[in-house]
Amino acid sequence: MLRLAIEGLEAGYGAVRALHGVSLEVRQGETVALLGTNGNGKSTLMKCIMGLLSPSRGSIVLETDGERVDLTGKRPHEIVALGVAMVPEGRRLFPKLSVRENLLLGAFRRGARAGIEHNLALCHEAFPVLQERSSQLAGSMSGGQQQMLAIARAIMSAPRLLLVDEPSVGLSPVLVKQMIDTIATLKQRFGLTVLMAEQNFHQAGRIADRGYIIVNGEIAFEGRNLFELQNSELVKSYYLGS
Repeated sequence: MLRLAIEGLEAGYGAVRALHGVSLEVRQGETVALLGTNGNGKSTLMKCIMGLLSPSRGSIVLETDGERVDLTGKRPHEIVALGVAMVPEGRRLFPKLSVRENLLLGAFRRGARAGIEHNLALCHEAFPVLQERSSQLAGSMSGGQQQMLAIARAIMSAPRLLLVDEPSVGLSPVLVKQMIDTIATLKQRFGLTVLMAEQNFHQAGRIADRGYIIVNGEIAFEGRNLFELQNSELVKSYYLGS
């Protein structure tokens, strides 16, 4: 079994606090949406989970196969080794390396190396353009293609928990729908658990099982299912214009 449990998390940048006592959980097999407009702390929370930012207070515990591991204080490569991968906002690819080289770098962790060819084939099946452009430099691809590559690179690490930070940013509505659908497909194919930070409620709501709304660095609402989330006053106010 797998479970991510965050309790009372506080974090920031210098004197500026971005998270104020955030608590949430993600259970095995779920797709959980973390909804919020820009500047409300979604990316900060993702960075804390991945060890890219140290929280000042609180805990981040990954329960996996009967073991409880506190992620606070661990380095990013140690967290990846536990089966956690992130698709960061802005893709963060290696622009001067080829598509194939970016994908292979995603499989650096020991637990993913044996399945490189299998996972590469599945990524090519999900995103045929990545196979067609295997030798193309990542930085020369379109925004949508780069987002495909960023998702595929994360999948190459054979994760159990996938963090996806703002997959819709900078993409056309058609591409946003395609990306969200692909995340759902990959989740089923690889047996993933997904935490997705997103400001596009309409798209995130298509695949989320439940979700949280973060406002000014605090969890303002928890929807225990999609119905509760859709009918919350915050969703109506922030996303549905009512």
